[in-house]
Formats: sequence, structure tokens, C-alpha cells
Amino acid sequence: MARETGPVCRLCRREGAKLFLKGYRCYSPKCPIEKHAAPPGQHGDKRGRRPGSSDYRPYLREKQKVRRYYGVGERQFRRYFVRAGKTKGVTGETLLQLLERRLDNVVFRLGFASSRPEARQVVRHGHFALNGRRADIPSILVRTGDEVSVREGSRSKALFKKLAERAEARSVPEWLSRDLEAMRGVVVKLPDRASVEIAVNERLIVEYYSR
Repeated sequence: MARETGPVCRLCRREGAKLFLKGYRCYSPKCPIEKHAAPPGQHGDKRGRRPGSSDYRPYLREKQKVRRYYGVGERQFRRYFVRAGKTKGVTGETLLQLLERRLDNVVFRLGFASSRPEARQVVRHGHFALNGRRADIPSILVRTGDEVSVREGSRSKALFKKLAERAEARSVPEWLSRDLEAMRGVVVKLPDRASVEIAVNERLIVEYYSR
């Protein structure tokens, strides 16, 4: 996907929600959205819906919020939507489940990275194994029973030395189990709708692509 290279805190303010793109800063009082939640720009505080504007905006903003939250490009996001539509169940909920099952998201959720962008980077650099085999594709979808672990050769690196201390302060969703001492996690079950932390109305995303 096209990597965000600008100031990512502006994206959180643009979407009006924490997207957890800045690592541990997002969990501290220094988070910009805590101090100034208005949209970025000179007239952010005054920005609002213009009289006579279309109803397109809320659908777009909801789609953009989820796409940026998981760090997925537009084309890839649409492929997830198409796949969700072909899967039995509620399309919007299935879409969110697919995004939660991404390997980079699982690494982040286990507390093995401070943000999803960092999780994507360490996965690409081959620091993680899936079921004992090196995995360097962030978009791999995990399944029930899969084991995600920090590779033996990467555990001595500075990035992972303080992993246990930092990860301990982060809770793990119920669909995952974590062993900090062994630096590994297991997918206990597939995520459900309640597993998604960000407030999102997935119905608007379905209607966006159905227009």
C-alpha cells in the first residue's frame, strides 16, 4: 500500500478519532487529539457541513477512517470488501473481521509493536514467525489456532528487549492469548464485531460501495 509519509496525527484529527498511528504517544496526554480535536487546517475549528452539500461525506469519512486505522490502501480495502460480500454473514462485520485478522494487526494487538505502522515494518523485516515459519507479509490472514511469535534471531535486538515491559501495560483482546516470556501469541478464536476498538458504523461503508 502507499505509505503515509506526512504528519499522521493530522489523520486522527481529520477523522475525529484515535487511529493509534504514533505508537506510545497515542496513549499519553501528549496525543494531539486529546489537546485539540478539531480538524487540521487554518479553519479547522470553523469547518462544518455547508448548506446544500451532498450526503456523500459521512459515507466517505467512515470508509477513510477504517482504511487509515488498519493502514490499508484503497485498492486493497476494496478487495477486502468484495471478499466480505462473497462470504456468508453480514458484509460489514465480515469486512472488519478480515481486517482484524491481518498479521500486522495481530502483532499490534498482542502488544509486540507500538503501532500498526511499526507492526507492518517489523513483519516485513522478517522478525516474526507464523506457526514456526518466517512470515514477512503483513496482509496474511490468521486462522484459529495459529501461533505468532518473535523469531529466535530477533529477540536479542534492541527493539524487542523492552518488549515485555511495554506490552504488559497493553491489554489483549479475548480472541488472542499471549505469553510474554516466550514472546508468542495464539489465535484462540476468530474476532467478532465487539473486538473492533474504534467506533465505526460499518453499514455506511457497505452503502458507500453500493452507491
